Amino acid sequence: MGSDPAGRALISVVITVRNEAPHLPRLLDGLVVQEGPFEVVVVESESRDRTLEIAREYARRYPDLIRVFSRPGSRGIGRNAGVEEARGDLVAFIDGDCFPDSQWLHALRGSASSTSVLAGRTVTVGKPQYGNLERVELFQSGYDVTYPSCNLAYRRPLFERLGGFDPRFITAEDIDLNLRAVRSGAAIRYVPDAVVYHHMRTTFLRFLYQAFWNGYGRKQLTEKHGSLWGRYRVRRLIEGQRSAIAWARLAAALVGYGTRVLTAGGRRLAPESSPDARTAGATA
Repeated sequence: MGSDPAGRALISVVITVRNEAPHLPRLLDGLVVQEGPFEVVVVESESRDRTLEIAREYARRYPDLIRVFSRPGSRGIGRNAGVEEARGDLVAFIDGDCFPDSQWLHALRGSASSTSVLAGRTVTVGKPQYGNLERVELFQSGYDVTYPSCNLAYRRPLFERLGGFDPRFITAEDIDLNLRAVRSGAAIRYVPDAVVYHHMRTTFLRFLYQAFWNGYGRKQLTEKHGSLWGRYRVRRLIEGQRSAIAWARLAAALVGYGTRVLTAGGRRLAPESSPDARTAGATA
């Protein structure tokens, strides 16, 4: 799919964005300085702010690095469309409300030869009361499958063999993909040096809103894969609720888990933006 004279393989960075104008410049500035060769595929979904305009401005400034497409739909639909447009054998995902460490792609590339799925370390930034809550882990065959797609990389052959992200998911589409990958025999390698920084929600209401949708995503997982409760560390989950904010998050997630399908005007409701709140401190 392409490499440089040093034999380094091309990495395709796929981003889905909606209403991310405040965060997108910092993300793209952090990507254009990464170790090459790489490309950035931005998939924009019906933004009501300057997201598309900003993305196109960067594509004009870096025509050899950045390409921009518009595709409405869920994050899964957008990411699948981005992979279709990507040229690299290794596809790395990051979200519009994140920004990478300068060595992010270097760390992923250095670990890519040994496995088909790589999960980096995601660090939350923002209000600490929202960022210091533990991620609710789900295990399959000894692997944590809740590593978020704001810092996740897949070999293209495995991604295509799995059929990509399930477009029906509103959230937890990355958990579903990781779960199917492990069940197919793939291993997930954690790469702590591949660091991505994730902006936390800015208000308590937005924090609860995201927790609700995370709970809804876990319900979608149950509907697709059957009961998964035996794979959760339930005791650790309960013991981890040590603050009023933690219990509020759990309550919002349980409401989301108990909700089946929400629609408005014939369209399924979904989170306003494209955050992956299954990062440490944000998962419900």
